Amino acid sequence: MKLLDYRKKPLDDVEKALRNRLKFSSDAEQTVKKIIEDVRSRGDAALFEYTKKFDGTDLSANTVRISKDEISAAAKSVPESIGKILQDAAENIRRFHRMQLPECFEIDLGSGSYAGQRILPLSRVALYVPGGKAAYPSTLLMNAIPAQIAGVKDICLITPPDKEGNISPYVLYAADFLGIDEIYRIGGAQAVASVAYGTESIRRVDKIVGPGNQYVALAKKNVFGDVAIDMIAGPSEVLVIADASANPDFIAADLLAQAEHDEQAGLYLITTDATLPERVMTAIEAALKKLSRAPIARVAVENGFYAILVDDMDCAFDAANAVAAEHVELAFENAGNFVDRITNAGSIFIGHYTPEALGDYYAGPNHTLPTSATARYASPLGVYDFIKRPTYLYYSESQLESVYKDVAQFAAIEGLTAHRYAVDIRFDPEYSKK
Repeated sequence: MKLLDYRKKPLDDVEKALRNRLKFSSDAEQTVKKIIEDVRSRGDAALFEYTKKFDGTDLSANTVRISKDEISAAAKSVPESIGKILQDAAENIRRFHRMQLPECFEIDLGSGSYAGQRILPLSRVALYVPGGKAAYPSTLLMNAIPAQIAGVKDICLITPPDKEGNISPYVLYAADFLGIDEIYRIGGAQAVASVAYGTESIRRVDKIVGPGNQYVALAKKNVFGDVAIDMIAGPSEVLVIADASANPDFIAADLLAQAEHDEQAGLYLITTDATLPERVMTAIEAALKKLSRAPIARVAVENGFYAILVDDMDCAFDAANAVAAEHVELAFENAGNFVDRITNAGSIFIGHYTPEALGDYYAGPNHTLPTSATARYASPLGVYDFIKRPTYLYYSESQLESVYKDVAQFAAIEGLTAHRYAVDIRFDPEYSKK
């Protein structure tokens, strides 16, 4: 733990001290670029070679896609009790995201003229679900359900296999009840490249969404422009604002829930209670003895846990907004009255009994969130990530005639004579052939 005392000190440099910036090594950058170009030029052959190299799985055109029989068998292997939990979570996610659907509109411009906006779903998207050593059915739910609500008809899933080529039965169960049967056992930069540009076995998509390791994030960064992406996700982050009413065991547990994701996770505690950081650290040490992923979490705590002492809650809110963390927990009494003080956060968790883990799995708001201070301008994944909004315009002849001189003059100001000509030719006697 790194203790930073900002009591009686200005918060001018808190952003520099606390923000967990997204950084990639130059070696990783070069590796990813090579993989992308290789898959782009050689298609399946390169895709299968990299899958063998990185995941230890032999693939072919006949085995890269998971069969419907395999999906069905895996789904049937999931205990009914677990299936119900996944379906209940899906319904919570569905209920929340339905509220995000935007509406078309049209406005009357007078004289029979009008303008409007349409809401259209994307045609085809790829969902990246991390896998290999762990199972993330929650990520599938969080990515697929907003896409389906938006109206996307063509959804494919890419997820890395284990060394035997298998995919988590929980992920396949979730895909099955969501009606997604185009699933490929591929991961990493090679998977991103395959759906960005297409191969002999996989059709290209319009957008790629979903989190992954640094190679996945870099691949998404590199293909952006040729295909859309949701965001470039960095290491997990959680920031807790707490006062003397907070339970140090609860805070320790919530910090560790992010620490077990990644050794580079960002863990922040901002508090007005000078005794709380040490009490939280004691609780962390006790909890680490109980966790299966303790080695990962311990590294994250040692390298990325910052405890910040501030004079009052106003300073705490200012510091939190400077960090702009992925998850922000408000661990103090009457926290619901202060949500509007947090303006930079991926998602906010209110009170002592709203752990971030609740949002990860079950409650409804999306868990694919902006990291590395991008919450200053970015938002959680949602229905709006799977739609496009083309506009349209109609002017009657009389309506255009009433304004064409203004439009022509506007074009002249910018020195674009063809733009001016395009309106003049319709009405100006010098050009018009009416």
